[in-house]
Amino acid sequence: MLCVRRITLREIRLPLKEPFRISSGVSTERRICLLELESADGGGLTGWSECVAGEQPNYSDETIDTAWFAIRAWVAPRILGRELEAPGEVHGILARDFRGHRMAKAAVEMGCWELAARLRDCPLSVLLGGTRERIVTGISLGIQDSPEGLVRRARVALEQGYRKIKVKIAPGRDVAYVRAVRDALGPDVQLAVDANSAYTLDDGDLLRQLDAFGLLMLEQPLGPDDLVRHARLQRLLETPLCLDESITDVERAEDMIALGSGRIVNIKPGRVGGFTPSIAIHDLCRRHGIPVWCGGMLESGVGRAHNVALASLPNFTLPGDLSPSARYWERDIVSPEWTMDHEGLVRVPLEAAGMGVDVDRDRVEDLTVRREVLQ
Repeated sequence: MLCVRRITLREIRLPLKEPFRISSGVSTERRICLLELESADGGGLTGWSECVAGEQPNYSDETIDTAWFAIRAWVAPRILGRELEAPGEVHGILARDFRGHRMAKAAVEMGCWELAARLRDCPLSVLLGGTRERIVTGISLGIQDSPEGLVRRARVALEQGYRKIKVKIAPGRDVAYVRAVRDALGPDVQLAVDANSAYTLDDGDLLRQLDAFGLLMLEQPLGPDDLVRHARLQRLLETPLCLDESITDVERAEDMIALGSGRIVNIKPGRVGGFTPSIAIHDLCRRHGIPVWCGGMLESGVGRAHNVALASLPNFTLPGDLSPSARYWERDIVSPEWTMDHEGLVRVPLEAAGMGVDVDRDRVEDLTVRREVLQ
């Protein structure tokens, strides 16, 4: 039985080691909403989760501030004090007569899964149905000022062991940049590009030039809500399209498959409303032979732990954006920090209950700028 007695919201400010630029903006610091869910069983067990909403509504229409309000006003009241047989019930409870706010819902839903894993004394990955002990890892490189600068970063990433190099692109910083990286790294390196909806269908001829580089995927080139135009673009390209922002639930994934809008799906649990819909999308894609992978949202070690657990499921066959803590932070908020071995593999923690890492409470307290207790 799962029953949440109290949810503590904390906003922390975690500075990035260096600015991270995508087509829609630049991040230099992450305002992160952390959730600590306390069990009502009297044992003092807590589960942790992270809301992935950003500071600005550029990737999603949600922000940390709208999510904070939604959690307090609508999400938490549906869960607090409610006795649940299993964490899989949470998604349905939050979906009933309650539209949108998927990142706010995901933060509570995923926290319930983490708490349930601790209550059952089992790893979160096992509770989700994971089968892997190690996960192949890629890196996402933000937009750089020059092709030469991008090549330097890509070479360093390859030397560090990353098994996929994903390059952010935008109009004017695309074909020449990708050509430079492909020429420098050779034909055998898995190379992908991510546009974050920076193009339109009128750019089809430009995007067709990317076919020459043998890319693993072209991620989300068109509008975040679009499926029809992506289907038209996919028919023009040899490169597989991967959809990210367009896939917000399992129904959208079904539409993608029916329309032929893409051949790969990036599953971000925070974007789709939590673990339950993530598993549903994973299972659907597996039945249709669509590979999936887990993208990143500049998460702290808490969000990274949840992504690693999800990415241990069997159809996560492509390298995920699961970079170690040192990629983004001088010091993370979990112990041990996330690391990657020289083969580009991240280990799934199977020795401890829950997400497999401990939250550094002293570090979190030092970084906290806002707190609210819901009970």
